[in-house]
Amino acid sequence: MTENTSTHDLSGRRVLVPGGTGGVGEGIVRAWLEAGADVVVPTRSDDRGAALRSALGSLGTSPLLHVPTHDSTTFAGAEALGREMTERLGGIDDVAVPVGGWWQGGPLTGITEGDWGSAFTGLATAHVAIARAIVPRLSGAGAYTVIVGQSAEFPVPGSGLVSMEQAAVLMMQRVLAAESPDKRIHALVLGPVRTRFVDGEPAWVSAAEVGATVLELSVATTVTSRSVAVGSASAGTGCP
Repeated sequence: MTENTSTHDLSGRRVLVPGGTGGVGEGIVRAWLEAGADVVVPTRSDDRGAALRSALGSLGTSPLLHVPTHDSTTFAGAEALGREMTERLGGIDDVAVPVGGWWQGGPLTGITEGDWGSAFTGLATAHVAIARAIVPRLSGAGAYTVIVGQSAEFPVPGSGLVSMEQAAVLMMQRVLAAESPDKRIHALVLGPVRTRFVDGEPAWVSAAEVGATVLELSVATTVTSRSVAVGSASAGTGCP
């Protein structure tokens, strides 16, 4: 059994982390595993799943970590994931969605249809598909947390599609919160983050700090839906 190094004992909590194989996602997955929760990290790539397990060290072999090969970025895929997780684990308590990426393809007036599809439509669709399938299935014990970069609020010339997509996802969180007052729907708006992929600067927040913030928001049952800024506003980022 994995040693619990967290200050919280969340044994029995059922947590879904789409995008958990990424650098930011790793910090979120680690925080929940250290608290004793069951964590499901869907991935379209067996290689990415194996890389996550390796990066997590001893936690990567925990029976609490589930890394199914599954595409949750489509409406049908997200619905199937929500149904399967509910059937196998009995429900869904917490969700954190660090799904995103970075694009730097030049000014908006020069984008191609392919750029639009991959950098805006594809990522926005993934977030909507997951929220549509999972929010109605939440048990109410925890929270649903969307992760975006500060490019959602600060335009980044040459990376406008990222700013637009992240702003859309941030508004999605606000709409979900307004439409589901009985649920806690949060957004973390991140400055630059140090991950296993990006060394960054000492002043940047770490993936571990992001994970700790997600967990604290989830266990703070008196904290209603809100947007929380984490890190410096000196530079906008996507969500790797």
